[in-house]
Amino acid sequence: MAKPIAVDIPIRDPRDELRARLETAPVEHAQPVLAAYEVLQALHDRGILDLLRGALGAGDKIVGSAVEAVRAPESIRATRNALLLSKALGTIEPELFAGFVQAIPEAMVQAGRGDSRPWPLFRALRSGDFRRGLGAVNRLLEALGRHMAPRNAKSEEIARDGRSDDVDGDDGIREMGLVPKRTTGGRVSASPPT
Repeated sequence: MAKPIAVDIPIRDPRDELRARLETAPVEHAQPVLAAYEVLQALHDRGILDLLRGALGAGDKIVGSAVEAVRAPESIRATRNALLLSKALGTIEPELFAGFVQAIPEAMVQAGRGDSRPWPLFRALRSGDFRRGLGAVNRLLEALGRHMAPRNAKSEEIARDGRSDDVDGDDGIREMGLVPKRTTGGRVSASPPT
């Protein structure tokens, strides 16, 4: 009868392979390892590692404070106002806005050395540039007044009392198309106003 052949297969230990790779790593990757040590030393010298260690230790408190700050009605309004401002700036042609930005320092310089006598002011009324600027300001004020007009009973209440129960401002922002409109049945309509 035939005898079985004894096969001796060594058991593979992944930790031995990792140990061997770690022993050869400093030789193969000497420059990146030294650069990493230098970065760590620089972070330690400037106290950034201590700061990160402290932030990790107080992570829950930091996150809680940040969430409270973001959930405050003032923060919500500030975020929405920033979105509205960016939307408004996105509609202005860059060439027109560049002219506006260039006019501000020029006007400030002229106002600093301005003459308080009435005759130069009357001469400015004859200037075409002055009349064009006055017309633009007038149209801006008209549009602002048109958009500030009370549209419903809630707006009239806000105008009269100066306050609103709508703390997060959804109703006014929703009219501008930045917040989805709530409908019945749990569905949300996100279409912008026409």
